[in-house]
Amino acid sequence: MDQLSEIINEELEVKTVFKIPIFGGIPVSESVVVTWIIMAVLILIAILLTRNLKLHNISKRQAFAEWIVTKLTGLVEGMVGERGKAFVPYLCTVLLYLGLANICGIFGFKSPTKDLNVTVALALMSIVLVEAAGIYYLGVRKWLHKFTEPIAIVTPINILEVFTRPLSLCMRLFGNVIGAFVIMELIKTITHNILLPAVFCLYFDLFDGLLQAYVFVFLTSLYIREEIE
Repeated sequence: MDQLSEIINEELEVKTVFKIPIFGGIPVSESVVVTWIIMAVLILIAILLTRNLKLHNISKRQAFAEWIVTKLTGLVEGMVGERGKAFVPYLCTVLLYLGLANICGIFGFKSPTKDLNVTVALALMSIVLVEAAGIYYLGVRKWLHKFTEPIAIVTPINILEVFTRPLSLCMRLFGNVIGAFVIMELIKTITHNILLPAVFCLYFDLFDGLLQAYVFVFLTSLYIREEIE
């Protein structure tokens, strides 16, 4: 158990890879570096799939790219609703990033979502977007009035919900990712069979990682839809 505790502590430790030599040295953590790698991979894939696009006689590569875009936008549009179409590109980007971030451990990288700073930042971005959407679509007066609904006495609770939503988002994502990691380490500790951990890896490292990305985007979409409709 001591060895397991050491592994978990090491996984939760936010290591500084290097420092940018300005303002006394800005530390760049491992999670930021892995995020840059994920961004580079997504950009490279986008460039490769969108070269030489045509209107007629399209290539299989273009057909595959169009299929991905259609499926992703259709999935997110179904969650955020007709009025929330303007938020689909952002939500699709978050879905792709979290999907890769949660499963990059399979390729030997430390998942950025194991860093609480990353999950907090993502949650704050989502909630700021949700409240900004409410102000834009409803106007300041109606946006403020919604805090008094259904009756004025629940106003403090409605205001508190603005702060509890990002906490819920970040802790759900962070907790599930760490929980999956702990379960996998326990399985590796109690069994010497190579096949069994590999089977569970398909669920906890792959399926569960993609599921948590979907849940995060689904909840953000749900909050946006409630805010603007």
